Parts: sequence; C-alpha cells; structure tokens
Amino acid sequence: MPGSACRVAGPAMKKILVPCVLLALQLSAASRLPAVAVASGRQLMGEKDHKYQEGDHVPLWASKVGPFTNPSETYEYYRLPYCQPKDGVKHKLLGMGEVVDANRMASTPYQLQFRKNRQREQVCEQLLDQERVAKFRKAVKEDWYFQMYYDDLPVWGFIGKMEKLFKPGGVTEYKHYLFTHIDFDIKYNEDRVIEINVSTDPQEAIDISTNVTDIVKAKFSYSVKWTPTATKFEQRLQRYERFPLNPVHLEIHWFSIINSCVTVLLLTGFLSTILMRVLKADFIKYSKDDPTMDEEESGWKYVHGDVFRFPPYKNLFCAFVGTGTQLFYLALFIFVLALVGVFYPYNRGALYTALIVLYSLTACIAGFIASSYYKQMEGELWVRNILLTCFVFCGPFLIMFSFLNTVAIVYRSTAALPFGTIVIILLIWSLVTIPLTVFGGIAGKNNRVEFFAPCRTSKYPREIPQLAWYRTTVPQMVMAGFLPFSAIYVELYYIFASVWGHKVYIIWSILAIVYIILIIVTAFITIALTYFQLAVEDHQWWWRSFLCGGSTGLFVYGYCFYYYYARSDMGGFMQTMFFFGYMACVCFGFFLMLGTVGWRASLMFVRHIYRAIKCE
Repeated sequence: MPGSACRVAGPAMKKILVPCVLLALQLSAASRLPAVAVASGRQLMGEKDHKYQEGDHVPLWASKVGPFTNPSETYEYYRLPYCQPKDGVKHKLLGMGEVVDANRMASTPYQLQFRKNRQREQVCEQLLDQERVAKFRKAVKEDWYFQMYYDDLPVWGFIGKMEKLFKPGGVTEYKHYLFTHIDFDIKYNEDRVIEINVSTDPQEAIDISTNVTDIVKAKFSYSVKWTPTATKFEQRLQRYERFPLNPVHLEIHWFSIINSCVTVLLLTGFLSTILMRVLKADFIKYSKDDPTMDEEESGWKYVHGDVFRFPPYKNLFCAFVGTGTQLFYLALFIFVLALVGVFYPYNRGALYTALIVLYSLTACIAGFIASSYYKQMEGELWVRNILLTCFVFCGPFLIMFSFLNTVAIVYRSTAALPFGTIVIILLIWSLVTIPLTVFGGIAGKNNRVEFFAPCRTSKYPREIPQLAWYRTTVPQMVMAGFLPFSAIYVELYYIFASVWGHKVYIIWSILAIVYIILIIVTAFITIALTYFQLAVEDHQWWWRSFLCGGSTGLFVYGYCFYYYYARSDMGGFMQTMFFFGYMACVCFGFFLMLGTVGWRASLMFVRHIYRAIKCE
C-alpha cells in the first residue's frame, strides 16, 4: 500500500502575466524543501541534509491513521491508544500544503538510530480496558492503516487483521487481532537512508474480539534491521515512481489513452471536414449578388445584424470568462511544474501549495480579462464586475469548504484545517488574490482595445423562428459534453484512484496529452454547434456556446456517482460529503474553464465567417 485572449492580451497582459509566472515557479519550487523538525544540534542538520553518522537519532514521525477505504477520513495517530514517548509527544512544524494534505506529524517512541539494529525491543506494556479495546477493535473492523515518515520517506502498515471463522451449524464468527510487533527493514548507502519497509508479525497479535471481556494485556515491541544497498540517494524515490504501475498496466494504460484519443480525433476530423465543406458552399452561395436570394432570406448570413449583439447578464458572463481564463492558465502552469519534476511521489503537500500560490497569483488574469471584455461590451458597472470576478468561484468554494471543514471538526479528523492555517489562507486570499484581481481589473478597464465585430448590429433584434426540441439548450449541452468526456473518461479513473484513493499518479505526460485533446475537442464541438445554431437563424449564441463548452463538467460530476458507487468502497457521512462536495467545486471549475474555451473558439469562428462575406 503505499492533484481568444490573444486579441485582448496584448503588451499590458504580458506585463501582468510574466512576473506572476516567475514568482509562482519560485514559490512552488520552494515547497519541495522538507519541513524542519523539532530537534536540536546535529540531529536537526542531519534531517535537513539527510546525512547521518552511525548512532544518530533519526526520528520516526507518525502522520495519520484512518480507514483504508475512506482516504479523506483520517485521524491523528494517537487517536488510538498507542504507546507514547516517555518525554511526551512532540509535533513537527509543517508547511501549508502538508497541513492541507491532512498530515499531522507526531513523534513516536520507536528508537531508530542510524545503522543500529534492534531485536524485539519492547516499547511499552499496556493494560487495555474495554474502552481502549473497543477503539482498536473498531479500527481493525474498518481496516484502518497508519502512515509514518522516516527521513521524509513514507511508510505504511495496518493496525490489525480480521479473520472469518465457520463453526458447526453454519454459524459465522469474526475474530479481531491487533498487531503489537512491527519490523522495520531499512536500507542505507554510506551516510544516507535509502529505503524503509514495515511488516507486522501475525504471530504476535492479540485477540480483541467482542467475546473478550477481561482487561487485555498488550506488549508493544519492534525490531530494526539495517541493510546496505548500492542504490544512490538521488534514486531513492524511483521505487515509488515504479510502484503504482507495472509494465503490463502501463502498456494497457497507454493503449487505452491512444485508442480513445485516436477515436475522438477521427470524429473531430470527420466533423471538421463536413463543416468546412458546408461553409465553403455557404461562402459561394452568399458571395453571389442574386436579387432572388434576398427574397428568401435564410441561413446564418441573415442574422448578421444580431450575431454580435452583446449577451444578457454581461456582468456575470464576463466574470465567468475571466475566471475560466484564470483556471485555464492555472492548469497550464501546474502541468509545467509537473513536467519539470516538482511533484515527485509523496512530496507532501507540494501540489496543494502550488495550487494555492498559483491561484492567488493568476487572479490578475481573471480581473484583466473580465474587466477588459466588460468594457468592450459597453458595461458601466465595472466595480461590480471586479467584485463578481473575485467571488464567482471563490464564493461557492468557501461556502463548501466551511461546511466540510465543520463536518471534519465534528469527526475530529485531521482533514479539518487548523485555525491558523485557515487564517493564513484567508490572508493570502484577501491580501494577494483580491488586490491582484482589482489590479488586473483596473488594467483591463484602461485597456483601449475595442470589440471587433465585422458586421454592424441592428437597432432591433431579429425574431428567432420556432426551433425543434433538439436544438434547445439542454439537448445541445448533452451533445456538446459527450464527445470531450469520451476523450478523458479513461484517464478519469486513474485520477480518481489517486485523489480519492491510495494510488500514486506519476504519468503527467499522459495527462498533459489528454488535457490538450480535451481543449481541442471542446473547441471543435462548440464551433460546430454554434454553426448549426446560426444556420437556423438563432443568433443568441453567446451563453449557448459557453454552456455547451462547459457541459463536460456536468458529465464529470455524473461520473463521480458511478465511481463512488461502482468503482470504490468509500462510505460514511464524512467521506461522502467530502467526495461529492469537493468534486462539485472541481467540476464547477471545469465548467468555467471549458465554457471559456468553447466561447472563445466560437467567437473566433463567428468573426471569421462574417468577415468572409459581404454584410450590408
């Protein structure tokens, strides 16, 4: 067992974007440094540079315990009545990302001196009363595991085991056993720790079943074995990179992704070819000066006086577009950091740190894009537009976070963020995110770029003819979201198994390819549906293109139900709320990002086709 602005984003946008990217790269790279331990003298320096001398004390930190099937339901290690250090429990200073990742490092009584073997060393002897036995029994029944860190290397083990016994007469009885002995197998190369493994001894397990009514005597012990290895320190994390996928599974993974991408690209190419031929015929048709044609006006040419009429609720629309553009760049920067190796396996909290920092720094993009488009659409309430941009995604997320964090506090879970961490995040949001959004909004408001429309907008809107049911918004959204979703559904399982499971996702190159395919397919399918909408003289394409592009987020949220009930063993109120609550926020972000992609692609397409014909 072991996360088209080209026309608007001119020189002003580059001045905002470049410093944000450089600062984000520096801060995210800094998150790779290990947290400082509560120690002193040579031990502190040893843990920082990972070099030790024989006999040096290398602390073993207990991170968390919890049900194996519920990855979000984690608790502090000493939630269970384990032996505590004689000098009291000490806690390790953690970074913001590590705390968000539900890590709470506590010292343990295990003495794992560098290159010093130990055999059957007793930690403590406890008399477990019924209350303590009940805690351990519940943990064994729910298949709890523990997670520890030794020299920044993760290690896992199970609390105990449960056996099913069949008695005469068809009676079934369950036995619960608590592991009381741990074997540490540690490998080293000269003065560095390379690898650590943990195993439990089934022969040294005590019975804590329900039929045990007396006080249980438990002797907790451990053994340590040091073994030299030729593996270099720089290569010690490679075992975690190889662990998640063996060569057979990796080959199947690549084959599935390639098969899915080829299928989607063929469908997209087929659709594009048809669309180009139809457009070519339309251009030839509409370029002729035929007076009889004007008597039978039909088709997308004859809505040229309404196609560039600004949409209703343009304040909200521009806030959606600005936030979607920000999330697009956020995903792009995350991929860049991942491909250069920042998010190596079990780099505790690095991804969360990068997300928080990058989201804060890219807020200037949201403000600039939203305010710039709002000005181009002749909006006057630009202060309200900037405030709406600040809260359009953060508002729902903060409400959901407040509810879920309250649930975690009630459960006394490590998933509940401490008050200090919440204050830090709120300070980052209020002192960095909001000011940058306002700064970008002011820059966008002062941007002199005007909205480019090849055709003049008529004074009165043209009446939209009666349309078939399948040309309405909801059926169009279903058709628009299906094809992009089919391009990513194979990869979704691996992502979900990593985020909501214990697998490690390391193949960022595949995910980057899938992301590019998703963007391309979303753009193409939205363009096609926009053309078909204009062809029946429905000129209200602004919101429709955004909703069609973002509908993939709804498909992803639908996949959440399938994964939760059919592909996972998650359960319980807290895990259910965490899963569907946070996935709702993620899918809303997908909706904003892909909706922006769909609308921007449609805008480029509409400008192109109306520029190619004569508009009176």
